[in-house]
Amino acid sequence: MSASASLPVATTASAPPGPWREFWTSFSANKGAVMGLAVIGVLLVVAVMAPWIAPHAPNQTDSAAFLRPPAWQEGGSMQFLLGTDAIGRDILSRLMWGSRLSLSIGIAVVALSMAVGIALGLIAGFSRGIVEIAIMRLMDIVLTLPSLLLAIVIVAILGPGLINAMLAVAVVVLPHYVRITRAAVITEVSRDYVTAARLSGAGLLRLMFREVLPNCAAPLIVQASLGVSTAILDAAALGFLGLGAQPPSPEWGTMLADAREFVLRAWWVVTFPGLAILAAVLAFNLVGDGLRDALDPKLKR
Repeated sequence: MSASASLPVATTASAPPGPWREFWTSFSANKGAVMGLAVIGVLLVVAVMAPWIAPHAPNQTDSAAFLRPPAWQEGGSMQFLLGTDAIGRDILSRLMWGSRLSLSIGIAVVALSMAVGIALGLIAGFSRGIVEIAIMRLMDIVLTLPSLLLAIVIVAILGPGLINAMLAVAVVVLPHYVRITRAAVITEVSRDYVTAARLSGAGLLRLMFREVLPNCAAPLIVQASLGVSTAILDAAALGFLGLGAQPPSPEWGTMLADAREFVLRAWWVVTFPGLAILAAVLAFNLVGDGLRDALDPKLKR
């Protein structure tokens, strides 16, 4: 009997999946979230490639093509696949360029409100006492006001414009990040690893940003994905009311505002910007649901 035959055969156990693979397995189980992620990917590609793939410049007019219908409808032309608006601008090109504005608005608003909200939430969670009460009561006051109405008041004070509209929407969504961060901080500061870090001489800033904040990231990531859709929707509403991006900017809400008087005789002028807003908002909401399922241990399938 050979020596090799006398050795026991080692059984190879499969290695546990890595964190990214485990996350993707949980996320991909939600088919709606995967579809939303695909839509967001398409929107990002269109936004980045708009200068090269858009058939026309966003503000280029054609005096011979006022309110031309889509290409598949009688009177349409392949030159303008989704038709033109009241002054002969190609709707498809304006939607492509508008995706850059709308996605930029959503990402910028979330980045600003998230940064300020995390800072205030950390301060409230660690300070407690009068500082916590002052911050949270201010956030409660903001939450009691209708979000769109508050954004309109802020823009009315600052003046209409894209930057002011972004600041107004950031203020409106700020309380959500403050409350989530504070609740997560209060839960984490009582854990053993924070106590061990304190005993090892860790300062307040290290406790906040290196020990506690990384463990509060999951709910903040979910809220950020949902916040992008809220920011896009609120910015479009402000643009529709004439308080956001100003004409001739190809922002989706502004395109809807310009098309109000043509609803009955040129359905495409209103329908396609509305569908673009619907698709973007729905996609981010679906991704947010998928992230919640994948990052929350209680909800993992």
